[in-house]
Amino acid sequence: MTARRGAALLAWFAFLGALLSAAPVHAQAVDAPARPRIGLVLSGGGARGLAHVGVLKVLERAGVPVDVIAGTSMGAIIGGLYASGMTAEQLEAELLKVDWDAVFSNRVGRPLLSQRRKEEDFEISPVIEIGMRDGELRAPLGAISGRGLESLLRRYTLPARAVRDFDRLPIPFRAVATDMETGQAVVIGSGDLATALRSSMSVPGVFAPTEVDGRILGDGGLVDNLPVAVARSLGAQVLIVVNIGTPLAPRETLSSVGGLTTQMINILTEQNVQRSLATLGPSDVLITPELGALSSADFARTRELIGLGERGAAPLEERLAALSPGREAYAQWRAQRPRGAVPAPPLAFIRFEGTEVTNPGRFVAQLESRPGQPFDPAMAERDALRLAASDDYMRADYRLVSTAEGDGLVFDVEDKPWGPHYFRIGLDLATDFRGGSNFNVKISHNRHWLDANGSEWRNRVQIGQVPLWFTEIYHPLNWTLGLSNDWFVAAYAEAQRRDITNYDNDSGAQRGRFNRKGARAGLDLGQPWGGLGELRLGATWVYQRTVPDIVAAGFEGLDRPFSVREGGLRAGAVLDQLDYANFPQRGYRLQAETVAGRRRVTGSAVRERFTRIETDGTVAWSRGRQTVNLYLRLQRAGASGAPAGAGGEQLGRYTLGGFQQLSGYRFEQLDGDAVLFGRLTWYHRASESLLFTRGVFVGGTLEAGNAWSRWGDASLSDLRSGISLFVGADTGLGPVYLGLTHAPRGSTGLTLLVGRP
Repeated sequence: MTARRGAALLAWFAFLGALLSAAPVHAQAVDAPARPRIGLVLSGGGARGLAHVGVLKVLERAGVPVDVIAGTSMGAIIGGLYASGMTAEQLEAELLKVDWDAVFSNRVGRPLLSQRRKEEDFEISPVIEIGMRDGELRAPLGAISGRGLESLLRRYTLPARAVRDFDRLPIPFRAVATDMETGQAVVIGSGDLATALRSSMSVPGVFAPTEVDGRILGDGGLVDNLPVAVARSLGAQVLIVVNIGTPLAPRETLSSVGGLTTQMINILTEQNVQRSLATLGPSDVLITPELGALSSADFARTRELIGLGERGAAPLEERLAALSPGREAYAQWRAQRPRGAVPAPPLAFIRFEGTEVTNPGRFVAQLESRPGQPFDPAMAERDALRLAASDDYMRADYRLVSTAEGDGLVFDVEDKPWGPHYFRIGLDLATDFRGGSNFNVKISHNRHWLDANGSEWRNRVQIGQVPLWFTEIYHPLNWTLGLSNDWFVAAYAEAQRRDITNYDNDSGAQRGRFNRKGARAGLDLGQPWGGLGELRLGATWVYQRTVPDIVAAGFEGLDRPFSVREGGLRAGAVLDQLDYANFPQRGYRLQAETVAGRRRVTGSAVRERFTRIETDGTVAWSRGRQTVNLYLRLQRAGASGAPAGAGGEQLGRYTLGGFQQLSGYRFEQLDGDAVLFGRLTWYHRASESLLFTRGVFVGGTLEAGNAWSRWGDASLSDLRSGISLFVGADTGLGPVYLGLTHAPRGSTGLTLLVGRP
């Protein structure tokens, strides 16, 4: 019996064993073969890298799942955003909305700047700036600010802000940068995603490098522009490689320092690209879209570049489709890699990091983001712009962080390493090609952050025909009143010497030449109106001494030196929303000032009352490359303060005449104590710009105005007219004009002007 039971048990276990051993054989028979691990490699190339988006559209259309991504420079940006969960369609939609001029601007848009920064633009061009720190002169680290790019990347990567290990992104990802100290490739696989993408695209001489974990990181294209080996190290078995690198330039572009420098970088890049291409195997897919003459700077042609990338990959769509696991499996792969939502936790705190020179906490009352409110990325981005508008930072970024205190907003600002002393250099040069000319060199110095309130010391020196020295101490009070919580006091002083040629207003004949030395000083209480402008109320003191050099017959009475002393109260306001100080294309600027007080003239014991009203405004409209600019000026003084000549003539306080200040008349030919002037300007911005210019413009003006000895004599029927045609450019030394001028009651002439009309 026992033997029979044992045999039965053995038979039962044998039966179970057969079933168990058969199960895997059956499963193996019905499962699809395991698909290879696919890696995507995206090369650098600046704007040309936008073509990667078109390639991604083809990959999605073919149903190709991507398991790992490696990218360099612009390839890192597109690849990193795709790895974070953005689709090709989302990438295309977002990139087509980008204002690339704003992204790559050297500073925040001018309408957002404080009025102090805007006023400096009218004195000297902001393009060329050098600084001083620790007793040595320093230059900016990059030709283009990376602030706009950082802000863009921060916004796009917010859904992945909590991911510190790039293997945990929807698609594992690596960015490649260059260690600028050792020259070695740095493969970034962890940390802050936005910072990693920005680091990979730190093109030398264009963007300032970033500092991450103690290393100075530059563009990865210098050492590995096509990171094939990086993708293989992530386990990729089949590579889809997209190479859009910039080809070497032809001989005709090598005649300048800029052309040679660009070619040198392209040569280094192309050499490492060829080494990477040599490692590709027969199962790998290489895509090289034909981008023609489009360059790494053609960001304005985003739509065209995306289209070229799509057309470049389309012929390989059938081969790419062979890598697809099928529509159902591809849809499942997509569903397993969702893009996270933009976080909106309540803010427990707001903090500032990164600065050693400034006190950004002074601006906290002006920020939109507040503790206790939900995080709003649009608000945070605008707040970062406000910090950047101080013009003190090379970088102003924000991060949403989680701490034991809760979620908080950290503004990461990096001081300009060439500050806090800033210098600009400009020129004033004018000639009418008839013997009349003047020349001045201008140097400005601005010392920021004298104290924690943000006090500044500004100086300007002018050497040449009109020597000038100006200084101002500006001290914010941090009063919690008004629109911006930032009332200030400012004390200023100025000394100037200039030659004055006086003309007969009707005939244009010279009546005398005088030398005038003057000084002024004042103390103001003011309030900035955010980015709109500012108001000033204060006391002012003026001294002028005029010495005649040559006085024509019949102009007696002004043949002796005389001096004028004035003291009074001053009120001034300005609203400035122009996009550029020179050749504005949109916006407006309105300025008004009135001074009332008492005056004493040489030889007189009487202190007479005086009042001055001065106002001007400009508004610009644009459509495409065409701009219309309207300018109006009104000036009125009770009396000039100069003694009258034998015929009652005086040296007027205000002048009119010269290029675009009543073209066709001599410089300052008309003078008086009352001036009316209007100018309508049209200009067309050329499609191509010269090196070191914002733009080249062709245009013309229609002008009308006059000067009278008294306001009561002013009459619209007495206005004089003038016109000009010009070619101009906004350069690093200021605006440059070459113009043809004409006035019916004046003359026809040619003018070359460097500086503001």
